Amino acid sequence: MAYFLPLLLGFCIAVLAVILPGLINMTAAKISLQDGKNDALSFAAGASIVVFSQTYFAVIFARFISMHAEIIAVLQEIGILVFTGLSVYFFWIAKRPKKTKQNKQLNSRNNRFYYGVLLSMLNFLPIPFYVFASISLASSGYFHFEKWEIFSFVIGVMLGSFSVFYLYIAAFKIIEEKTTFLMRNINTIIGSITAVIAVFTLFKLIYD
Repeated sequence: MAYFLPLLLGFCIAVLAVILPGLINMTAAKISLQDGKNDALSFAAGASIVVFSQTYFAVIFARFISMHAEIIAVLQEIGILVFTGLSVYFFWIAKRPKKTKQNKQLNSRNNRFYYGVLLSMLNFLPIPFYVFASISLASSGYFHFEKWEIFSFVIGVMLGSFSVFYLYIAAFKIIEEKTTFLMRNINTIIGSITAVIAVFTLFKLIYD
């Protein structure tokens, strides 16, 4: 029971953290619509593995990072640059028509897995978020920085994140015939999301 509570808390916090439309889940939905469910699940698996690593890093160094606000500020500054660059990509480069390459279809699933890994690695926001979440839980007595509780919490976060990614993949697949507008504007939508995140992070840096 002592290890189930951190698992449940990690799962619930991850669901709340990524349930709103974001870069990873919207990209998973886009891949599901364009390339199929299996490729989207491969992308989600790659992204979830990085979420596991980021959360583990965040929890292990939670106390240290929380006592050095300048580290969080640096991560946020890097995040602004990354999301600004992604916004430019999705607004302009991703709008260019792409030639279909049939000879690369066999490797597409592996490519999607590594694309999920790469895109998730570019997202630094989970690190300060799970630092704050783990410290808040610890201060409330619901979580302790012990080996198996940490591992249980991190597994819960990974499972919660993957569940939300799967929800986006499944939901968008069900309404595929009604997504002409989404397919036509998906890059603009993702670009808008990354732009909003960049502006929000900049605003937080200035006024914190």
